[in-house]
Amino acid sequence: MNPHTALTRWSFSLVVGALLIAGCAAPNGESTGTDSTDAEAPSAKAQRIAAMKQVIDQHSFARPDEARITHLDWNARVDFGTRTISGTATYDITTAEDAERIIFDTHELTVQEVLVDGAPVDFPPLGESHPFLGRPLTVPLSPGAKQVAIRYTSSPDAGALLWVEAQGDKSPFLFTQSQAILARTWIPVQDSPGIRFSYNATVQVPEGLMALMSAENPTAVSDAGQYTFRMAQPIPAYLLALAVGEVEYRSVGDRCAVYAVPELIDEAAFEFAEMEDLLLAAEGLYGKYAWDRYDLLILPAAFPFGGMENPRLTFATPTIIAGDRSLVALVAHELAHSWSGNLVTNSTWDDFWLNEGFTVYFEQRIMEAVYGRETSEMLATLSYQGLVDEVDAISDLNPDDTHLKLHLAGRNPDDGMTAIAYDKGYFFLRLMEETVGRERFDTWLSSYFKEHAFGGMDTERFVEYLDRTLLVDAGDKAAVRLDEWIYGPGLPDNCPNVSSPRIERVDATLADWEAGKTATADLPWNDWIYQERYRFLSNIADDTPAERMADLDKAWSIGTTGNNEVLFAWMEQAIRSGYSPTYPRLEQFLIEVGRRKFLTPLYRAMKETGKMDMALDIYGKARPGYHSVATGTMDELLDWK
Repeated sequence: MNPHTALTRWSFSLVVGALLIAGCAAPNGESTGTDSTDAEAPSAKAQRIAAMKQVIDQHSFARPDEARITHLDWNARVDFGTRTISGTATYDITTAEDAERIIFDTHELTVQEVLVDGAPVDFPPLGESHPFLGRPLTVPLSPGAKQVAIRYTSSPDAGALLWVEAQGDKSPFLFTQSQAILARTWIPVQDSPGIRFSYNATVQVPEGLMALMSAENPTAVSDAGQYTFRMAQPIPAYLLALAVGEVEYRSVGDRCAVYAVPELIDEAAFEFAEMEDLLLAAEGLYGKYAWDRYDLLILPAAFPFGGMENPRLTFATPTIIAGDRSLVALVAHELAHSWSGNLVTNSTWDDFWLNEGFTVYFEQRIMEAVYGRETSEMLATLSYQGLVDEVDAISDLNPDDTHLKLHLAGRNPDDGMTAIAYDKGYFFLRLMEETVGRERFDTWLSSYFKEHAFGGMDTERFVEYLDRTLLVDAGDKAAVRLDEWIYGPGLPDNCPNVSSPRIERVDATLADWEAGKTATADLPWNDWIYQERYRFLSNIADDTPAERMADLDKAWSIGTTGNNEVLFAWMEQAIRSGYSPTYPRLEQFLIEVGRRKFLTPLYRAMKETGKMDMALDIYGKARPGYHSVATGTMDELLDWK
């Protein structure tokens, strides 16, 4: 997902009764759960068992040490009338010698039938329901079983799915958001990032609409509304994705294209015309792209994130279409996930920083390679500001959540999706680069991706790998202070310094403006690029009088900007300054846009400035159009009943 995801915190009290084992895929993408024989050497057999039981995933009922999925054939029908997906998920499986069952994750699914190797079987009722984890489906296995098929229907309220209603001449739209553990709400699956599978799919949708998945995709609408898909590379369940809507395809390079609704396709093609340049820069840094194509789908504005790194097809919010290609850092981030996250995946959500910290680092390197060091350092400066704010906020609530290695047992894994994983992870990797030198670090990182491709990685194995391959010198290890960064709270005092002369000049200009030394009309607003404008607005003092905001608006018409990052910063400051002329635009924005990064600070600003009535009024209008990922956060923030 995109960096700087807003802080979320649900206070769940569930204690999961047992530790559930989730193993890692082998580096070649094959399951480590291959059949064993009595002739197998004791040492080899011990190594195989150790690999299967290496990681504990407390957010999945699956027991891959007993049986795990390796390939999915999915046949499904999408019904906008009932807001359900009905289908049959047929899995190839691999089992331990004495396996008597295989366990799937489900959440509010109705299971009609289960077959093992083509024959119907009696299966026990779904297990006890747990908050956010759902219910286990236990399928009995006969010796040597190779395949399990599950016929099922999703709930109209499935947490992963957002059904966007048709409005005027616009067609309906459906999209999924499976990360972190929402795949189980639209398909029965072993929903752990440490379990990978390839898949084929056949999906029936209403005529006139196009279906797209995290797989090989169509480029034109099927007259019959039927689409077939193939994902040859093994992926974890959270990267399983589906979108259905009236979209068009537009090529922007040999391996890159954009999909968008007709009214946005021209703007999207212009905005992301440089995607191929980003892809080539990424390959030049850390090796060949492993997923064949890199395409981008612009979703409805209700999408709760900036982007989601679904393989071959990034899902993205339309709020990154600024008209001037100023927000392509998000595309660089999702592209970087093709290596860090999609290729080498955190084994559990406690290890989330291994996905996101690496990705922010890689994103910054892509941006530097394509747009220059000055641009990447401005982005790094903004990241540091956000990280410091996040550390302060989280430290007051739960300082353990400022560790890179998390402890999310009994909690929703979304609790870990904060700036800590993204930006503390980034600065930790930057510290290692600056300690050992960029050339050596790049060689090491390329090897890391190559050696662990299509496999999982947990923090403890990463530390061991780091000690063995990069921080072999005692002086380097002492300089990095690895334990403080990974297992300690807050931001260690050896955090790398970021320097951006342009941002420093913005800060000086802001100080002069607040002191009255610089007139509003004399601000170099038209000469600033997006990062400079955002920095200025996001650092205005909360007690700035509404009259000063009015001066800014009159001079520069900031409330009409097409850059949603700048608009967001303006609206948040307008709330805190009580600048009411912006409130109608604020309400319109919050009703149209469901991106949690924007929603959380804006609603929180209203709450903290005594505007709860306004917040609740707007939220009541907007909530039906938000994804469950967003409503889960906003409901708690606003104490919504």
